Amino acid sequence: MAGGAAHPGAELLAFARFLDSSLQPLVYGYGPGSLRELRAREFGRLAGLVLKLKLQYSGHLMFDHAGTTLFPQSQITSFMKDLLENVYGNPHSQNISSKLTHDTVEHVRLRILAHFHTSPEDYTVIFTSGSTAALKLVAEAFPWVSPGPEGSGSCFCYLTDSHTSVVGMRKITAAMNVTSIPVRPEDMWSADRQDAAAAEDPARDPAGQPPHLFCYPAQSNFSGTRYPLSWIGEVKSGRRRPASRPGKWFVLLDAAAFVGTSPLDLSVHQADFVPLSFYKIFGFPTGLGALLVNNRSAPLLRKTYFGGGTAAAYLAGDDFYVPRESVAERFEDGTISFLDVIALKHGFDALERLTGGMENVRQHTFTLAQYTYAALSSLRYCNGAPVVQIYSDSEFSSPEVQGPVISFNVLDDNGNIIGYSQVDKMASLHNIHVRTGCFCNTGACQRHLGISDEMVKKHLQAGHVCGDDVDLIDGQPTGSVRISFGYMSTLEDAQAFLRFIIATRLRPSHGQPLPLATPGEAGAPPEDSEAQNAVPATRARGSPSPQEDASPHSGVWNNSPATEDAEGLCLPLLEATGTQQTTSEKAADVLDGDLRSHVVTNLYLYPIKSCAAFEVTRWPLGSQGLLYDRSWMVVNHNGICLSQKQEPRLCLIQPFIDLQRRVMVIKAQGMEPIEVPLEENSEKVQICQSKVCADRVNTYDCGEKISNWLSKFFGRPCHLIKQSSDFQRNAKKKHSKDQPAHTTATLSLVNEAQYLLINRSSILELQQQLSTSCENGKELFPMNNLISRFRANIITNGTRAFEEEKWDEISVGSLHFQVLGPCNRCQMICIDQQTGQRNQDVFQKLSERRERKVKFGVYLMHTSLDLSSPCYLSVGSQVLPLLKENIKHHDIPATEKFQDAIS
Repeated sequence: MAGGAAHPGAELLAFARFLDSSLQPLVYGYGPGSLRELRAREFGRLAGLVLKLKLQYSGHLMFDHAGTTLFPQSQITSFMKDLLENVYGNPHSQNISSKLTHDTVEHVRLRILAHFHTSPEDYTVIFTSGSTAALKLVAEAFPWVSPGPEGSGSCFCYLTDSHTSVVGMRKITAAMNVTSIPVRPEDMWSADRQDAAAAEDPARDPAGQPPHLFCYPAQSNFSGTRYPLSWIGEVKSGRRRPASRPGKWFVLLDAAAFVGTSPLDLSVHQADFVPLSFYKIFGFPTGLGALLVNNRSAPLLRKTYFGGGTAAAYLAGDDFYVPRESVAERFEDGTISFLDVIALKHGFDALERLTGGMENVRQHTFTLAQYTYAALSSLRYCNGAPVVQIYSDSEFSSPEVQGPVISFNVLDDNGNIIGYSQVDKMASLHNIHVRTGCFCNTGACQRHLGISDEMVKKHLQAGHVCGDDVDLIDGQPTGSVRISFGYMSTLEDAQAFLRFIIATRLRPSHGQPLPLATPGEAGAPPEDSEAQNAVPATRARGSPSPQEDASPHSGVWNNSPATEDAEGLCLPLLEATGTQQTTSEKAADVLDGDLRSHVVTNLYLYPIKSCAAFEVTRWPLGSQGLLYDRSWMVVNHNGICLSQKQEPRLCLIQPFIDLQRRVMVIKAQGMEPIEVPLEENSEKVQICQSKVCADRVNTYDCGEKISNWLSKFFGRPCHLIKQSSDFQRNAKKKHSKDQPAHTTATLSLVNEAQYLLINRSSILELQQQLSTSCENGKELFPMNNLISRFRANIITNGTRAFEEEKWDEISVGSLHFQVLGPCNRCQMICIDQQTGQRNQDVFQKLSERRERKVKFGVYLMHTSLDLSSPCYLSVGSQVLPLLKENIKHHDIPATEKFQDAIS
């Protein structure tokens, strides 16, 4: 995400000035208590968040509350205390513990209904595994009427700005020959409203006519647009029709995205069906949702399958079944997740205690979103071009029309979109958690990004699927970046995110980051100020709003000199520690750009995935690549593989392979060396299964001794596991369509391919560009430092930068390799392999050099390898490349989705 130039007097939008410019009172915080203290007390796992954007910190900035919010510590503590002090039995039994469970669950049902301002007289709570299961339940149980010779049948209408789970209901209705009608938001807005008299005309009595269902979200999970809750009553009464069909209309309000940050009053807006997921509100428990059913609509629901606990009586040998009378008991098949239901009580308690209620949450989160929107939309390059393109149906004028969600794409100074995947990678460098893609809402994604139906199909044919990292195809975006706020979000969070955008996009001509303001210095209210409470700030009518004053030098950017509101904060570049030249480098002594033949200058293998390199001058090959390359990996106590993305200190673990003694020696600073056998003891080994890049692999644990060693070093439980020698993992990547099936490569624990090759000439060019970007041209990245960041196996001298991407095949000595394609890089190249420190400059400069495609190095697969006799790779071997035919100089198509193999 290489940046452009900005006005040298730029400063962060002061929060106090933002409040003063508002037409309506804005609220930040929850009363006299300190929001910062709340964060420290309840969300300590976010600790390490610094107020200044530094290169290295351990904290987290969470901006995916629309995905899931965070649970407070007191909620979990209270729930654990409850579990430790009480005995909860199966609610279907009749004993004392079961009675306690039943009564507690019923109390929680009442609590849920009270939260939504209704009662058991009007609504029933049906527990499900989540909002998706609730939607599926409605689709299966709604009394659809198939069209017949005497009249039309039911229709299923849904807003195109709907979650995938809503659109997926049409597969169930299609099986019943029910028509599905997608309704665009603009068509629903412009739908003719009939007066009450016309809607109640006896001639239009829907009695005996088919029932129809209209589904729409209270809040778009893509853009945060909030649709009118008044549609519920208008559609049900016939005053607003999604489609011109005679019959009775029912309304399903998808409230999953809405209720996480806003109150919902079902006593006023009486939807027939309301699905929701509780983790959107509380963060915990997950896997639990509910369908709130209007009791007047409940008798219409039909059910075919009956599970445990739903029958009043049935016969095993005859088709006799009588359902229970209670709506909830009829539809809750089997034993509900009763402990998770009990956890909801503690969620409600914590939410009300910490915030005072959902109206306060709505006001607080909207203030943060409105401020961030004003700042982002005002951000400009020096040529006046906007830094971001925001996808919104509102100007963030009111929480009635907009939720605390901002969907956008980052632009360069020429107006070209920078892919969301690259933005996500840069954000990860600063532990900033965002959501990217289309967020399971293809309809809204198409509408805001201008993606036609044909383009969606074309993207699929090109290899792009939902949830991948293919962000641009033919220069057009396939998705966007989304940030969202939760009740524990702070002004410091918002300003840290804005400084991240400024630091990565806006740099003066000498390449150094702009001076930035800290949150407290950029107009943030002090902890004891009134801004922690309700902050009324009414400006005079006629003065410009943040949207109206979005000139190239307004809002976030201010043309005036720095004031007391903003002091300079420079982002220091971390100088990498230089390393001594290795013996193999001295032996090679090859000048970059020499026209003689390519030669191998360095060989590296990485015995433990994501740990330090082991450099060799000559090494045997195995069926999976260099012998013992990435044969081991470190996993956490849940068996999940650790990489430097989560644990940068992995690079400080130094493995050495001793082939003669058949052991791997592992060293780390402050630790005694430890040895691990190269091969497993088949009599003692216990095979377990792990995953690498979604591939199942058979592994075995290397023992308690090395586990304790690693756990001591990292300060948390860890294990070392090795890929089983008799397990074969086939590579998914192939050289070409002409490659015969029998040549499919087998892999170790690498991500994608057997070998990774980089070219010193490419490194040299990157090094020169980094040096020119640094003040006074100071060299901050020695050649060895850069080479180590890319974690390649084979280093060649090369003659021209990036010429390796034009190779089709290569020979190294007597060995032959096929080139599979370029390696798309992730944020791991920002980690100094000698120190574990992060610096984003390498990623940014490479992105700039490669036209926003962060590619470096190529994957190799050996061909026709005969292991009946030993085969070796050696430093100094001649490298003979064969060029591709019909080389095209344009972006790699989406089908080349090679992921980073450097871990």
